[in-house]
Amino acid sequence: MKFITVIGARPQFVKAAVVSQAIKAAGHQEILINTGQHYDNNMAKVFFDEMGIPKPQYNLGVGSGTHATQTAAALVGIEEILMNEKPDWIIVFGDTNATIAGALAASKLHVRIAHIEAGLRSYNRRMPEEINRIVTDVLSEKRFVPTQVAVDNLHKEGITSGIHVVGDVMVDALMQYTPLGEAKSDILTRHQLIEKSFVLLTIHRPSNADDDARFKHILDVVGSLDQTVVFPVHPRSRERVQRLLKDVKRSILTIDPVGYLDMMVLEKNAHTIITDSGGVQKEAYLHKTPCLTVRNETEWVETVRDGWNILVGETVEKIPALVNDFPKPTRWEAHYGQGDAATKIVELLATP
Repeated sequence: MKFITVIGARPQFVKAAVVSQAIKAAGHQEILINTGQHYDNNMAKVFFDEMGIPKPQYNLGVGSGTHATQTAAALVGIEEILMNEKPDWIIVFGDTNATIAGALAASKLHVRIAHIEAGLRSYNRRMPEEINRIVTDVLSEKRFVPTQVAVDNLHKEGITSGIHVVGDVMVDALMQYTPLGEAKSDILTRHQLIEKSFVLLTIHRPSNADDDARFKHILDVVGSLDQTVVFPVHPRSRERVQRLLKDVKRSILTIDPVGYLDMMVLEKNAHTIITDSGGVQKEAYLHKTPCLTVRNETEWVETVRDGWNILVGETVEKIPALVNDFPKPTRWEAHYGQGDAATKIVELLATP
């Protein structure tokens, strides 16, 4: 069987790593398209190197730009490749512009679409990701969902067929690569960090990072913490962060984006994580690290329900108190699977 897999951003590199392994182990052919949404070495190449992701046969070089620019460029490139390669399936991940471009191109050419991480909803359509995931789910033939909550979301929209609960491929990746990170990463010693004595910060969403007043307020509050705050800065925010930090108490240690192995070590050893990333929220839960999410909603509702994640989008001022005295979580469950999602997905795709 012949698969085309579309990736373009860091979270997709992680997911593709384990799915590509499963495809190869099952003896199928995979053609990898990298749209190039993330192109900085620290945002892309390091993931391929660390995780053994096969070299993409196609690199579209889409780069940065508006949503329309990125999606249109990826759509044109993917369409041509699909017409030439004629795959049995196209595999898309998550909710990026690469995802929606792959789904749109495939649907017009009648190529079957498999959406991994389907059914997630924030119910906030101001998020571009929400539009991407909704449209992709409508167009897909097989929807691989992580949890029953995702199933329920799809049912609410009238989608009742082609849904498979397989768990989350990011659990596969975390279980496989965290031990490797602990063996190889020197991120803690390099930055003189003590286990469970620092806070990890990741902020990149436009609603937080593109509004100077909002971003400055977040940095002011986080900068007031007693603990060192480690902040891997997204390249698109680097200049803005340095400018806004001039007047902020410098407990914030800004570093370049890190690879997956370093990130796993930082997440596992942080005292608390402050983020607006969906993937980091989930990884925090899997590492059993308390998380404060700088958003008003989350797709990963289980992390909030179980008490490991608190939404602070409108109450950023509460961050210091919550970092110092995070409420004891009520429970922890393996909501996202046992680490065998990729194998299940490939088996289901090979089944008529």
